[in-house]
Amino acid sequence: MGYATTRTLERMAAAMGELASVPIEFQKTSDVASGGVLLAVPALLAQGLLRHRPTSYQLPKGFYGIDSIFLLLGLMALARIRSVEQLRYQAPGEWGKVLGLDRIPEVRTLRQKIELLCQDSGLAREWNSRLAREWMARQDSADLYFYCDGHVRVYHGEQTALPRHYVARERLCLRATTDYWVNATDGQPFLYVNQAVDPGLIATLRDEVIPWLEKTAPKPAEIEQRLQQDPHASWFTVIFDREGYSPEWFAQLFEKRIAILTYHKFPRADWPAEEFTVQRVQLASGQAVSMKLAERGTQLSNKFWVREMRKLTDSGHQTALLTTNFQAPRGPLAVSLFARWSQENFFRYMREHYSLDRLVEYGTELLPESLPVVNPQWRQLDSQIRSKAAQRYRRNAEFGALALSEGLSEPAVESSRISNSSASRPRITFPSNLYPNRNASPACARSASTFSIPSR
Repeated sequence: MGYATTRTLERMAAAMGELASVPIEFQKTSDVASGGVLLAVPALLAQGLLRHRPTSYQLPKGFYGIDSIFLLLGLMALARIRSVEQLRYQAPGEWGKVLGLDRIPEVRTLRQKIELLCQDSGLAREWNSRLAREWMARQDSADLYFYCDGHVRVYHGEQTALPRHYVARERLCLRATTDYWVNATDGQPFLYVNQAVDPGLIATLRDEVIPWLEKTAPKPAEIEQRLQQDPHASWFTVIFDREGYSPEWFAQLFEKRIAILTYHKFPRADWPAEEFTVQRVQLASGQAVSMKLAERGTQLSNKFWVREMRKLTDSGHQTALLTTNFQAPRGPLAVSLFARWSQENFFRYMREHYSLDRLVEYGTELLPESLPVVNPQWRQLDSQIRSKAAQRYRRNAEFGALALSEGLSEPAVESSRISNSSASRPRITFPSNLYPNRNASPACARSASTFSIPSR
């Protein structure tokens, strides 16, 4: 039967099909390796590790029941055992005492159990939705904030040639998939969506995240009453970075009573420093800090009005924020957007401690050949062009303000005009193999050609 198999009668009964699962029984013992993880068992149960399990998952009769499998996977995560394969190097009898059994299952047995649990892909989403409803209901704030961001998972295998993505932490274009996460303000995860071929943040929000939130996000009586009384009230707020910037998308979400909070992708000239006022705000961690904030109404390119807020730093830099949340004060909104770093910290923590980038299984599946994607090279070069255009706009504004306020002489004006004209012709580097079609996905190239953008 193997090492540390002391519950022989129960194992024989399970082998003959007479036992659905062996009950978990913790016994008094001492000097058990990794026994400290038992202190976290109440927290795991409170979070819902075994809740909704009977209606979501079932296993055939055997010695190891579904409760022991779920508990083992949870304790493995707490002990930083990052994969099922690493369980081979753990003492089976010691871990059996931690699990409340005589020994833990073999790696092959555990893989078989997990494969049975993962046969229906919809079960995991259903179980996750049930738990997420409970977690969302526990939020202290009356306003619901959901953070959505993508995490690039690099693929080093050879089973398939995945599209290339720009990996910011390595500053390279590598074959990878994109995982989109929905988190709370404190970094608690609610939803995970894997995109083998990344359609972009806006498409993922439209097709995956927003429909899931509409089905899952709680709508208490207070919010329901507010939505009926105020046509500008919002159900919840979705927070994302500049990749999700789209005035048309903002208007569509506003019609669904969903607010957005993001950075202004194309801010205009800096606001006068006299508009900013010092406000005392409380961060998500509970720390109170002071921020210099100002607010205006802004009309976007599609004639859609939003709130624009700016934060002034000590160095004079202004960070522009956009939101369609017309109820929340500017202080909490600014804190909520800057709390995006809690999600970035979640990615880093999970990558270092829980091997977030590790593949759970090895296999391939067919994808539709007509799936459109955004060329990552086009996106990067488009960002560079817009950045240079914004710099040229600010230089022209500075030149106009200087000429009107100080009344320069004709030689000084001519010299400034020539200098500003030459500075407004940035040189942009384009890969030579960049296709005219922005939906193409060519590999990153090393050769490049340049051209100058003429001034207007």
